[in-house]
Amino acid sequence: MVIQYTSKVIEHFKNPHNIGKIEDADAYAVEGGPACGDQIAMYLKIDRDTKVITDIKFESFGCAANVATASIVTDMAKGKTIEEAMKTTWKRVAEELGGLPPIKMHCSIMAVDALKNALKNYLNKAKEK
Repeated sequence: MVIQYTSKVIEHFKNPHNIGKIEDADAYAVEGGPACGDQIAMYLKIDRDTKVITDIKFESFGCAANVATASIVTDMAKGKTIEEAMKTTWKRVAEELGGLPPIKMHCSIMAVDALKNALKNYLNKAKEK
């Protein structure tokens, strides 16, 4: 079976944006797909006063769709407030990439879950202080 990707998916896979790790991240989460073995780690820096995501990076272990969805999610979230970023949907991620094959749609869900769980971890940590 040959999986057809859009040119935007291929571009984000070959040249991912915001790849890497933030050592002193304010927020962090890891999401994995047990069925396929893909994994995404998401790191965020958040301005404490404005609640704006000032930096965001990811590490990925997975297929082209996994890398591409994590890359586009970081682009979509950077510069947004926590509240705005929490409204990110997997459907919007897939649309931004020009679509994903149905068998790879779970990658957009995983990338959004990584973002939202990192934000939830940040909010929970802030409540504890």
